[in-house]
Amino acid sequence: MISYSFKNTYFLLIFLFFFSLISCDNIYFSNSVTGNIPISSSYKLRPFGLDVSCGQSDSSKLKKTNTLVSKILPAAQQTSLYLKLLASKNVAVVANQTSVIFKNENLYTHIVDSLISQKINVLKVFSPEHGFRGKADASEKVLDGFDVKTGLPIISLYGKNKKPPEEQLKDIDVVVFDIQDVGVRFYTYISTLHYVMEACAEQKIPLIVFDRPNPNGHYIDGPTLEIEHKSFVGMHPVPLVYGMTMGEYAQMINGENWLKKGLKCNLTIIPLKNYTHQSSYNLPIRPSPNLPNDKAINLYPSLGFFEGTIINAGRGTENQFQQYGAPFFPKSDFTYTPQPNFGSKYPKHKGKLCYGVDLKQTKKLSTVNIYWLIDAYQKTPKTESFFGTTFTIHAGTTKLEQQIKAGVSAKEIHKSWQPNIEAFKKVRANYLLYE
Repeated sequence: MISYSFKNTYFLLIFLFFFSLISCDNIYFSNSVTGNIPISSSYKLRPFGLDVSCGQSDSSKLKKTNTLVSKILPAAQQTSLYLKLLASKNVAVVANQTSVIFKNENLYTHIVDSLISQKINVLKVFSPEHGFRGKADASEKVLDGFDVKTGLPIISLYGKNKKPPEEQLKDIDVVVFDIQDVGVRFYTYISTLHYVMEACAEQKIPLIVFDRPNPNGHYIDGPTLEIEHKSFVGMHPVPLVYGMTMGEYAQMINGENWLKKGLKCNLTIIPLKNYTHQSSYNLPIRPSPNLPNDKAINLYPSLGFFEGTIINAGRGTENQFQQYGAPFFPKSDFTYTPQPNFGSKYPKHKGKLCYGVDLKQTKKLSTVNIYWLIDAYQKTPKTESFFGTTFTIHAGTTKLEQQIKAGVSAKEIHKSWQPNIEAFKKVRANYLLYE
């Protein structure tokens, strides 16, 4: 009787073990480079990423939703769609640390390495703000250099050289653009896209955009940029959150004649597979130093306004864009002290105790929350010093500063955005590739 009970228990344990393996689904990426290689639902990411474990719900980490993620294939993974377009061509690649193809749970290949391994003749690499490795601070000058592994020249497209001049595109037959965006107007990768498209149009060089999911693609909101406030921080008359992928946005730049002198770029989009704008997608690699996880990416449209104020939005901590505060706020239980760190050499209020608001447990947003900006303004004793010189280019309009100074409510401010948002939605509809 004891032996029988032991066997039953033994087989039950084996059954439960295999059931647990099945319940934590594996992800499969299929392409001619990697074949069908499982990427486990529980994996630890490299220095730019975060821990992700099946069954965990720590909101400060990349929360696992791979029932959807497993079905989404970024363009870079689908090599059969683009290798034939690059064969026997001299290629330039616009890329950064996010431009990768995952091989398995612990290994990925950079798109440049992948193309070279497939005998594609890559001649040079262009990099956006934060550099090819994604380590430079916001607004930090990024120098040209060479890739240690391949020896390829890396040319910065941030600083004075935002648009590749003719000499940098000499002997180039086609340009590939593969950068992960976060779908926010003042995130400068779409400005880099604009200038690359313009340079390609001027030199009559085809551009191929490898599309990637937009983690903020599920909504459209925020103030619309007024063209008189155009800058590299915002170049186009779109709402702050515009709900489009890079590929869709590139089509809009072309179709709305936003390139200089009405130029048209010879554009090809390699689309995502099994993606919609409502798809939940966790970015496996930091798109920039101060967006460490999904929570920061989701809160970034709302907290990014603080970049143009005297308020610290978590830079100089491990919770960038998940909190805000200042030394002069009323004393509270939540405090932090910004210190120089990866991605922020000179954080606001460095070394000073800041009283503030912790947003790490905030539910996922589907609107821009302007209340936090109003709250910070009201907690600032000397409100005349609250807004900095760059606030207007972040907002894309002077109206938002005027509304906050006048005491307009968050509800009324949000209502004032709607006419421009509705007009934009009609324009946007012409360029969508996904539902």
